[in-house]
Amino acid sequence: MEGMLSHQLKQFKIDGEKTIIQNPSDAQKKEHERFEFNTYEVYAMDVLISTGEGVGKEMDTRVTIYKKTEDTYMLKLKTSRAFYSEVTHKYGNMPFNLRVFEEEKKAKMGVVECVNHKLIDPFPVLYEKSGEFVAQFKFTVLLMPNGTHKITGLPFVSELYESKCTIEDAELKQLLCTSANPKAGKKKKKKAEKALAGEATIEMEAQADE
Repeated sequence: MEGMLSHQLKQFKIDGEKTIIQNPSDAQKKEHERFEFNTYEVYAMDVLISTGEGVGKEMDTRVTIYKKTEDTYMLKLKTSRAFYSEVTHKYGNMPFNLRVFEEEKKAKMGVVECVNHKLIDPFPVLYEKSGEFVAQFKFTVLLMPNGTHKITGLPFVSELYESKCTIEDAELKQLLCTSANPKAGKKKKKKAEKALAGEATIEMEAQADE
C-alpha cells in the first residue's frame, strides 16, 4: 500500500520520530527524511499488501479511533474539556475508541472541538477498490548489538504463499532471506544441517546394503 509507515516505538508512544515508508510516491520520497538506525531502538514493522493499485482512499466513514497529540489549546465547551481530561488521564498518547467511554454520546460531542483544534488526531479509514484484497503483516523488532530481535508478531511461513511477482535484485534477495531474529535463524540453520546430515547417513547406509 502506498505511503504506509512503520514507526519507531518509545515508552507510551507508538509513533516515534523515525519512520520507514512503504511504497512511497515520488512526492513522498522527497518529503520523507532519511535517518540512521541505532542499537537498542524499537520499531513496529507494518507491511500492507494489496491485490489492487495499492492506493488507499478515504470515504465517508465515521472514525472511531483517535489519539491525543502534543498540541495545546484552551477548549471552549465544557463537554470538550471533560472529554479531553478523561483522554489525558486514561489513555495518554495511546490510541482509544470512542465506544469505551461510559457516556459515548458526550464523547462524540467533545471530540469534535478537540479534532478541529488538533488536540486529537483521528485514525482515518482507508479503502481499496471494491473486489480487491488487502493483507497486513505486523511485528515488533529490537535493534540489538548482535542483530535484530523479533519480539511480537505471528510467524511468516513463505512456503505457504505464492506470487506472480519475482524479485530480481540479488542483494535484495539475500536481505529477504535473513531472519528478523538471529536465534531463529541459527535454529533454522542447525535444523537444515541436521536434515542434510540425516540424508547423507541414509544414503551411505543404502550404498552399504548394496
